[in-house]
Parts: sequence; C-alpha cells; structure tokens
Amino acid sequence: MSNAPESTVPFGSRDVPASHKDQLVRDVFSSVASHYDLMNDLMSGGVHRLWKDAMVECLNPRPGWHILDVAAGTGDIAFRLSERIRARGVEANILVCDVNIGMIAAGIRRAQQRGEDTLQWILGDAEALPVANASVDAYTIAFGIRNVTHIERALTEARRVLKPGGRFLCLEFSRAEMPGLDVLYERFSFAVLPRLGEWIAKDAEAYKYLVESIRRFPTQAAFAKMIEGAGLARVSVRNMTGGIAALHSAWRI
Repeated sequence: MSNAPESTVPFGSRDVPASHKDQLVRDVFSSVASHYDLMNDLMSGGVHRLWKDAMVECLNPRPGWHILDVAAGTGDIAFRLSERIRARGVEANILVCDVNIGMIAAGIRRAQQRGEDTLQWILGDAEALPVANASVDAYTIAFGIRNVTHIERALTEARRVLKPGGRFLCLEFSRAEMPGLDVLYERFSFAVLPRLGEWIAKDAEAYKYLVESIRRFPTQAAFAKMIEGAGLARVSVRNMTGGIAALHSAWRI
C-alpha cells in the first residue's frame, strides 16, 4: 500500500487535496445558486451577456445538431442555443449538464418560467460525463472549466463525446492583456466582488474563491496548449474585453 502524499490542486488562493476540491466547489455553487444570475450581472456589469451571445454566434448551431452544454449552471448558454435553433423552425437537441443539483434546479425553474420545454437536464461531472462516445456535434462550456478538479480530464472527456468533425468551445475568464486594464480589473475583483457576494448572496467567501480561481487559471496560450494536449485540433483564441474573458475554439478531427 502506497504512503505517497495525495496530490494537491488549486482551490482559490490555496492548494487542497485533489479529493477535496469537488465537494468544496459544490458547496460554493450550492450557496450561490439562487442568486447566481443576478451576481453574474453585478460581477461583469452585464457584459457576460455579450460574451455569451458572441460564443453562440461563433458556434452558429445548425438544425439537427446534438449539443452538450457542460457546467451549464442555470442554462444561460443552453437557452441562447435553443432560441437560435428554434428561430429556424426546428427544435433543438441540447443536453444541459451540471454537477450541482442546486444549479440544475434553478435552471429548470428558469426554463419553466420561459416556457422552454425542449432542453434535457442531467446531473453529471465534467471529468466523467454520462454521455456516449462520439455522440455530440458540439460541446460548450462557459465559466465552468476553471472549477473542475482536473482540467486535463475534462478536456479529454470533451474530445471523447464529440463526433469526428465536432466543435469545442470554451468561454472562460482569462488574463487581461490591455495595458492598465489588468490592474484595474484585479482591484475591482478583490475589493468589490466579495462585498457584493456578502450583500446579495450572503456569502463573501464564495465570491472570494471565484475571484481567486480566475487569477490561478492558465493564461490564454497555456490553456490552448492544454486543449491541444487533449487531442483537439485547430485551436484558436479570441480575447474579449481586452482579455478579461477568452473564447477558445477547437475541433475533434
């Protein structure tokens, strides 16, 4: 029996045993689920809506596609995808996947309020998706991959479930590259966001973690190499708002 110490992974500003991170992240999102959409608006000044619109525009989903939206939260990307496809007169085939039951429940309530009844909601881990090999035409993940325990495993799973010729799109907070913007954004993030979290969601620590997780996420170039390392091809990067967020695109060949 091995006595080797367990490997650690980033959780905010600290490192934790890899076996602990999943539950810690679940606790964070369980705490903020009911206020998640409002907090997204407050955190980004509403700009996250433009980023998500740009992501869907980039994917340009086609009728008949089977799409998997991972770490889907309360369904922001899935709703946009469905609206775009249904505008062409056909129903969307979208599987909405999240590891947190509270987030899924909030998403289902949103769907009911919107009269959206075509989405399929499943509980699933990005590192071990309950989805068949080579079964989806597109895999999307927005502001979720930095929260998984092992990013490489999540990327490998993305490749596994994509059909040959399938599209991978990941929208994530990244490193501001516009001179001066990086400093301003970091000051705003650490000074304001935890206070908003305390005021709105009654959980400053959850939003402190979210801010810290952005700081520790790989740079645009480093993440692109990770995507390539998972076996996806033709990787490209599109910075948004000076690099505060970045859209990584790739294909399963």
